[in-house]
Amino acid sequence: MHRESHPQTRAFPLTVFSFIAIPVMLLSCGQAAFSQQKPVRTDKFRQLAELLPTPNERRTASGAPGPAYWQQRADYVIDVEIDEKNHRVSGSETITYTNNSPHELTYLWLQLDPNLFSKHSYTPIADEAPELDGLSYKRLRGILYRAEFDGSITISSVKDAKGRELPHKTVKTMMRVDLPAPLASGGTYSFSVTWSFSLVDLKKIRARSGQEVLDDGNAIYSVAQWYPRMCAYTDVHGWRHRQYLGGAEFTLEFGSFLVKITVQEDHIVASTGTLQNPAEVLSESQRERLAAAAKAKEPVLIVTPEEAAENRKEKSPGRKTWIFHADMVRDFAFASSRSFAWDAMPSSGEGFSALCMSFYPSEAMPLWNQYATHATAQTIEVYSKFTVPYPWPVAISVNSPVGGMEYPMIHFTGARPEKDGTYSESKKYGMISVIIHEVGHNFFPMVINSDEREWIWMDEGFNTFVQQLAEQEWSQDYPSRRGIPRSIGGYMKSSNQVPIMTSADSLVQSSANAYSKTAAGLTILRETVLGRETFDFAFKEYARRWKFKRPMPADFFRTMEDASGIDLDWFFRGWFYTIDHTDIAITGLTHFTVDSQDPAESKARAKERSRESNDTISKRRSAGLPKRIDAFPELKDFYDKHDEFALTKEAKEAYAKMVKKLPKEDRELLESKLNFYVLDLENIGGMVMPVLLQLTYEDGESEELHIPAEIWRKNNQEVSKLLISARKIASILVDPHEETADTDKENNVFPRLAKKSRIKLRAGGKGGSNPIRKSREEAKKAEKEAKKEEAKKP
Repeated sequence: MHRESHPQTRAFPLTVFSFIAIPVMLLSCGQAAFSQQKPVRTDKFRQLAELLPTPNERRTASGAPGPAYWQQRADYVIDVEIDEKNHRVSGSETITYTNNSPHELTYLWLQLDPNLFSKHSYTPIADEAPELDGLSYKRLRGILYRAEFDGSITISSVKDAKGRELPHKTVKTMMRVDLPAPLASGGTYSFSVTWSFSLVDLKKIRARSGQEVLDDGNAIYSVAQWYPRMCAYTDVHGWRHRQYLGGAEFTLEFGSFLVKITVQEDHIVASTGTLQNPAEVLSESQRERLAAAAKAKEPVLIVTPEEAAENRKEKSPGRKTWIFHADMVRDFAFASSRSFAWDAMPSSGEGFSALCMSFYPSEAMPLWNQYATHATAQTIEVYSKFTVPYPWPVAISVNSPVGGMEYPMIHFTGARPEKDGTYSESKKYGMISVIIHEVGHNFFPMVINSDEREWIWMDEGFNTFVQQLAEQEWSQDYPSRRGIPRSIGGYMKSSNQVPIMTSADSLVQSSANAYSKTAAGLTILRETVLGRETFDFAFKEYARRWKFKRPMPADFFRTMEDASGIDLDWFFRGWFYTIDHTDIAITGLTHFTVDSQDPAESKARAKERSRESNDTISKRRSAGLPKRIDAFPELKDFYDKHDEFALTKEAKEAYAKMVKKLPKEDRELLESKLNFYVLDLENIGGMVMPVLLQLTYEDGESEELHIPAEIWRKNNQEVSKLLISARKIASILVDPHEETADTDKENNVFPRLAKKSRIKLRAGGKGGSNPIRKSREEAKKAEKEAKKEEAKKP
């Protein structure tokens, strides 16, 4: 075969065929081969079995819950009050705990999250020093406030169902309750707890729960992680009582809640669950509007901004109790304020129907009244399509200074316009995105109940991925920020990172890691590795299997393979267990054509090669000089006249005889005008990925070729690919649509392109600082002002 070699080349899709080229080195043999030092290679396609827990009757090899799967249940009846004067929460609860495990329990563990703000909490003691250089006033005030504020929870009593005190021990953010007798498998136990604590000032420090006093003195209470709640007891970890450090979130049990919330009479309360006593807390007109909203096609105001403004003028001394009930939820949160306007509209789809509601002060308008409820509805509609139907009757968005925090049926989000009512485009889309994200958490982890304390990515990453799907169904040009493969390359190439499969409290750059990298990985699986139809089926199957159950990473990995029918261990190993990045480079391209063996062609090629090899710049410049053999012709002999490239009769006859003996199909191959290209690829980043090629031909047309990641299965460092085409290739591009998070686009193209940049011109400056000129200008200004003052005198 005739070939042309092009070093440092990149490849893209071909036309007719493509093959893996077998390296010539594999054909070498003999004793010398045994003495060669072999390169150390890691098997990127090694199965994950050694890293995943052994399947059992609780969690099967397919990734589904097994016949022996179990989980605990905790039911709560709670009375809670807000002391508006002192910004304190006090409450009492009765917990009924059901032991569905096969184990006997001698004590129970509860979470006391308010102790995060105890002066003895691990968090301030274990926190690293902040960057003090250039510290803002607000940040310094927050540091000093945090050092002085004590938000620890006071446990007044822990009693059994008969009112007898139970021994208990507080350990930082956890509390152990010792049982008078072991709780057998299948048994239930009821006990009560009373408690109180002070709410954090959300204007001074960031927190997931607390109070904000608005400029007119009215407060918004965003109350979460506020009651002693049961720790999870699981088949994987036993008691899940890792201390709460403020970063890694929650591992909780499902149950029912009946909660009575007592607040000032003029407050409006938004809460997990459904309101049980609307006639006692809402006016007749508000109840009528609420009923109308359930049938409306757009948001209907239940409490108008005008009514909220009237509420804010005088603080009512009276008290009122709102009662809410929720079933099959893992947590409970609420918000309360006299400043709230309230609107609602319904949302429904296959298998679900819910009333979407938003609560917001006038400070959040006009953003919230225009977009919040629509964004809430958009979320449950799109997420229900890609996961499981939304299971509850309400979905609530609350504007509060909490940056963005989620609980069953309710979330807190803080975006507000400027005080003059204007807002930037980024503020608008940022608010919509945060609402979609926080409402989306109703699915991950409020329904698909992963262990947040250990694996942030299983709720934040999955949620960010589906968030991006919901955003793209909001508008065609929606500016999604996370979950886009091209956006994660810089992080993945950085040194300051850890694998996704890192315990939550030990994550570095957790937002880029657990949110963005996980979401981008799922996007690559959906768009590039599996395809949308296969991915969507498998992802939905994962959600269906683990609805109202507690999945672990292995359950996700196994389900995705089980439901897709594709081996994905190579992807999960690289993307989740390592810090490899994608950087596939074209390192060479060799062009072959079939040698017809026609001596007329071969002699002509040889003659041209000889001419080119003898054609030097010196010879060309010396062409006009007198030559000795011209002055002395007798010096010329046979070789001065002989043409070694001349076509002889014997050669022509031998060729004709050879061709005549060939079978017809061999003669056709000999006459083939196909182009054969061997494309050399190097995996610089270490992450094996499909090789996506775009081939552009000399006629200007192009096509694409998708080579699966398995091309790297025998050598994950470098491979060669045979491409066959009737047309000649003009250029090749790897990953033309930026699907694989490739971190170096310069080595993705053949032939290499010049870097593009622009020269930004500026007017000539006057040089550096000139204190003399500045002093003179200030003196002239002062003189001018003095003359003005003198002129004013009578």
